[in-house]
Amino acid sequence: MNINDWLQAARQRLDALDARLLLQHVTGLSRTELICRPETPLTSAQLDCLETLATRRQAGEPLAYLVGEAGFRGRSFQVSPAVLVPRPETEELVDLALDKLRELAVRAPRVLDLGTGSGAIPISLALEYPAAQVSAVDVSPAALAVARANGAALQAPVRWLESDWFAALGDERFDLIVSNPPYIHAEDPHLAGDGLCFEPRLALTDGADGLACIRAIVADAAAHLEPGGWLLFEHGWDQGPASRNLLTLAGFKAVQTWQDLAGHDRISGGRTPSPQDAHP
Repeated sequence: MNINDWLQAARQRLDALDARLLLQHVTGLSRTELICRPETPLTSAQLDCLETLATRRQAGEPLAYLVGEAGFRGRSFQVSPAVLVPRPETEELVDLALDKLRELAVRAPRVLDLGTGSGAIPISLALEYPAAQVSAVDVSPAALAVARANGAALQAPVRWLESDWFAALGDERFDLIVSNPPYIHAEDPHLAGDGLCFEPRLALTDGADGLACIRAIVADAAAHLEPGGWLLFEHGWDQGPASRNLLTLAGFKAVQTWQDLAGHDRISGGRTPSPQDAHP
């Protein structure tokens, strides 16, 4: 069987893009090479591998796990079932964080990412705002191993720490704290479908109402932020009001929720009081 034969057969069971990406992964050929050399024969080993991967994809396993990488902000990140697959909505969190760093106008701002997973957020911030001193924590050693590998591959100067939120940070303070925490309700039916059942449950849900991790982060963030420092976190489409309420009760100023490209509430945040707040 050659490349063209396999692609034609695979399209009976897979999306055309998925089929092509699996073929590129197994053969090591580029998209252009696949187009120009459709008659290239596939070996028995390649066919066996493609069959295994196609079956896993049919079962709903994320394509990123099958090929071992995912794109985020134009970069390739290694991923495994130890970490969430980076999503486009989280790119908007990075954009907002960059905006806040520019507004702060701190010469060497200290940035912290909580629950870093693949490291996509802190690596992007470190590379796109080189003046920042970026740290990232995760409670999972397996996730940190993936993040460290991505940081090394992309030459991003990020400090990696194993920590349950702020536990290992002592009295350190930052100018910006960002997070994409677990925020899916434990009984949300989406956890059993949409490929989510293959992703690490610890990174998806708090095992409760979806707000437990957000509560913990908001409760302790002010003690780790400089005056006027910002906290930004991603959340579910229906968690904007609850997130703003938690931030307001914790004493944050300029509390706001930002929508994603689909128009859904996606990111909330606020800043700690600064001396200027006392002089309106």
